[in-house]
Amino acid sequence: MRILVIGSGGREHALVWKIAQSPLAEKIFCAPGNGGIAQQAECIDIKVDDVAGLLDFARKEKIDLTVVGPEVPLAAGLVDEFINNKLRVFGPNKKAAQLEASKVFAKELMAKYAVPTADFKVFSDVKEAKAYIEKISRPCVVKADGLAAGKGVVVASDTKEALDAVSLMMEERVYGAAADKVIIEDRLEGEEASILVFTDSKKVIPLVSSQDHKRIFDNDQGPNTGGMGAYSPAPVVSERLFKEIIDKIINRVIEGLAREGIIYQGVLYAGVMITKGGPQVLEFNVRFGDPETQAILPRLNSDLIEVMASCAEGKLSRIKKLDWDARACVCVVCASGGYPGDYKKDREIFGLEDASQIKDAMVFHAGTKKTSGKYMTCGGRVLGVTGLGSTIKEAIDKAYQVAGKINFEGMHYRRDIGKKAI
Repeated sequence: MRILVIGSGGREHALVWKIAQSPLAEKIFCAPGNGGIAQQAECIDIKVDDVAGLLDFARKEKIDLTVVGPEVPLAAGLVDEFINNKLRVFGPNKKAAQLEASKVFAKELMAKYAVPTADFKVFSDVKEAKAYIEKISRPCVVKADGLAAGKGVVVASDTKEALDAVSLMMEERVYGAAADKVIIEDRLEGEEASILVFTDSKKVIPLVSSQDHKRIFDNDQGPNTGGMGAYSPAPVVSERLFKEIIDKIINRVIEGLAREGIIYQGVLYAGVMITKGGPQVLEFNVRFGDPETQAILPRLNSDLIEVMASCAEGKLSRIKKLDWDARACVCVVCASGGYPGDYKKDREIFGLEDASQIKDAMVFHAGTKKTSGKYMTCGGRVLGVTGLGSTIKEAIDKAYQVAGKINFEGMHYRRDIGKKAI
């Protein structure tokens, strides 16, 4: 099969890496890709939001399966365009993608179909939003309605922080139209976990559990990022909790969408808080998580192409179950100094060759490019350094062993990825 992967991050490198292991993969393209992806796929200079350009390429190259990595093209309706042109594509359509593209849509759907989540109110007027925050006078979470590259959420510890977040979003417009509406919801206490499933809207096949680390610094300090590391499995998710999450969250949402006339095909990601009262939804993503994917796919023994093609065709029932490596996996993100704020680019990356020699380890490229035979930084999150081990502790040690081989000017990574699991 001729495969097109859309995206340019560590998630897409992990997807390409796993797809390349399938005997079904005849040729892999990636648009736009990055320096590391170019080792296993032909990188095509088409932006992820250029739906017309991607469609033209897929038709011209007779692509058998297109795999959409990031949320932006899904929210833009790329899947609908591909299906209308009789092209097989893995990912939800535009209506289904609202689960991530509009937090208001997601929260209202959850409320309607009794999916456990924090109590919330929606505001489009800045004065009303601020008055509500002052009235409740307790810790809360402020969320921009639309897509904000994973950064449109402020977990406020006091009234001032919440008011500042509303000002930032609705008055200073740092996220533009994404904050035309904001959600103010109760702050949940507990431990987070990421649960991903494959679905064709009729059948659900869960992936193994994982946990992300959102904050930039150790001990969950500093601003939110796209994710600074992940590990799998997440011990906080017991077998009983896992079943409860599938039954009360995943199944209810997919069935609720179907009742609204929306078919969901692809991967669905639930960010869940494990509270004393049970699991509660923090957010939904309509695509693979980043960096959770880098910690999950190295554990997958099954053929990824077979699963994704079955989802895209509405025939997931032909996949009985997934085969998993029993070992744990840990991914540590190496970021540019200054991220998630301003950072410098075009810094040469050293040590990749030495890192590649370490057994049971992978280095997934995110913000990289290859120039004159050298790998250079070109993004905030640069690499996802990943290790497998018989225990979480062994996987942590492996990942940090690899990270220790790599260096670029200003490189920063957390030193406590996976610590919660031990």
